[in-house]
Amino acid sequence: MVMAQSLFIALKQQNPDCQIDLLAPAWSLPLISRMPEVRSGIEMPVGHGKLDLKARNALAQKIKQKAYTQAILLPNSLKSAFIPFLANIPKRTGWRGEMRYFLLNDLRILNKQKLTKTVQRFVALAYAKNKSNQVPHITAPRLVVSATEVQKAQEKYQLTTQKPILTLCPGAEFGEAKRWRYYGELATQYIKKGWNVWLFGSAKDQAVCATIKAQNPTVIDLSGQTSLAEAIDLMSLSTAIVSNDSGLMHIGAALHLPVVAIYGSTDPHFTPPLNTQNKVLSLNLECSPCFQRICPKGHLNCLNQLNVEMVVDALENLSL
Repeated sequence: MVMAQSLFIALKQQNPDCQIDLLAPAWSLPLISRMPEVRSGIEMPVGHGKLDLKARNALAQKIKQKAYTQAILLPNSLKSAFIPFLANIPKRTGWRGEMRYFLLNDLRILNKQKLTKTVQRFVALAYAKNKSNQVPHITAPRLVVSATEVQKAQEKYQLTTQKPILTLCPGAEFGEAKRWRYYGELATQYIKKGWNVWLFGSAKDQAVCATIKAQNPTVIDLSGQTSLAEAIDLMSLSTAIVSNDSGLMHIGAALHLPVVAIYGSTDPHFTPPLNTQNKVLSLNLECSPCFQRICPKGHLNCLNQLNVEMVVDALENLSL
């Protein structure tokens, strides 16, 4: 969702007067509200992986009344193409994906060797079909926060900013093969340096965050407590961020903060942080990236051999 903002920017660069509405899951609407290129978000009522043609058709009939001129589909699934088709949107653009020839009338054939990054594949859809596989210029996402909302969140959680703030994002929805294990030791080092350490994550990350806090009682653990909107606003106060390859990593980059991004089983070339002030850490072992949720070899060396000193060096080499 964060990387999609680069597409919206490209559309606005070509046609500043175009109006962009985004059909997306409810959880993502706080992100959309911080993207100035997007006029409004439309909540997607059907969960991921569900067909529910009745609900899709009902939403399509509402969308039809808005008389959109084009729909751009970022998912490659067959299901995602039904609503634009049923809404009779004249131009329906997307990559070929799952056998959806009859639903899209501006179908693109992806050259994976030329467009190697996810963000390139998104932004390429902003341009004419004959330019589909030309590597596009990428403008990095930039989320815009409100000072009033930031202050409100800060007061709600009684957070101070007198000291530099190291934000840690130790979770990853994908699985353990994305989760670096040494956040507790890293927090200890920076607390000794006089920093505050804040932890962010979903309710699913509370167990790992509790372990870090047990090692460092002065750590502020916000996992599972903040809304996504509050997390974005509070993260904007960070001096630096260390994160696994996760959505929060991309949010930190889109806030244009110094980010150290840790990659284990995934490919840092495919979904890197897109701001200029970042350091990607990956050991590039022979067995990685394997794209598995759990290490198939049982050793998780791609993360376990990436030690705290490497992360500290990366942080010190960023302009904090």
